[in-house]
Amino acid sequence: MSLRQFEYALAVAEEGSVTAAAELLRVAQPSVSQQILGLERELGVKLFARTPTGLVPTPVGRAFLREAEVAVSASRRARATARAGADELVGELVIAVQMGFGTRQLPGALGVLRRRFPRLEVTVFEEPSAAEMDRLCRRGVLDLALMAACERSPAAAHHIGDEEFVVVLGDGHRLLDADRVELRELEGEPWVRFDRDNALDLVLLNVLRDNELTPATVARVSQTATAVRWAADGLGVTLVPASAVPHGHEHLVRPVFPVVSQPVIAVVPPGAGPAETALLELLRQETWYDSASPVPR
Repeated sequence: MSLRQFEYALAVAEEGSVTAAAELLRVAQPSVSQQILGLERELGVKLFARTPTGLVPTPVGRAFLREAEVAVSASRRARATARAGADELVGELVIAVQMGFGTRQLPGALGVLRRRFPRLEVTVFEEPSAAEMDRLCRRGVLDLALMAACERSPAAAHHIGDEEFVVVLGDGHRLLDADRVELRELEGEPWVRFDRDNALDLVLLNVLRDNELTPATVARVSQTATAVRWAADGLGVTLVPASAVPHGHEHLVRPVFPVVSQPVIAVVPPGAGPAETALLELLRQETWYDSASPVPR
């Protein structure tokens, strides 16, 4: 077995067809087919099943692909580390962020990193589910993750700041005259909430429960920017991390009392390479909004 075969299998699983995988990999279709067939012969199992919607991994194929993804990610990190020099760093950096965290801080840190190492490729995706974030960390497919909590060892988990949550009010809302909104004053307000498996919705539910508030849900959304914009239009109020508020809506944001905040944990794998180490240090230098610092207004 080779890493190329692993990469081809992962591409087929992602695209659902050999043709699409070949286009993604920029290779000839027969090459992908031959590599997959060779891999299946060597393993003695079928990795994919053909369905009306395309190729899907078999149960044993799913198990194999999980390990293949770990191996490919480790190989990329190893190549990046081996090629790292004083003035050059090449390779791929894969980052996952718990939705709403580091929305302002991460782009600035990545901008500095890319200017320092222009040949470094960076892939970032937001994950709404805290459980899925933790699973991705355990699988070892990420080079760095930003999340509220994790079960990794202290050596792998770095507390780099605290993210304060703020309430977003509609234009002309009665509570905009206050510098800080007491949560009990939100009794009876309609709420723009997040999908049920979203970690941000769990934060909101805990806040409402702890302050004996009954939520009146008017909408559920998937993205923090959507929640802010809908709240700004007067559909209802919402609660989001301070850094997730899009520019142009700061005047509708107020901190709350009692303070609602979560730690921001950066998780890096054991033996992190120079790219992860550099990004971690840049994130430490960013401003994180907590109860002791002013929320941008």
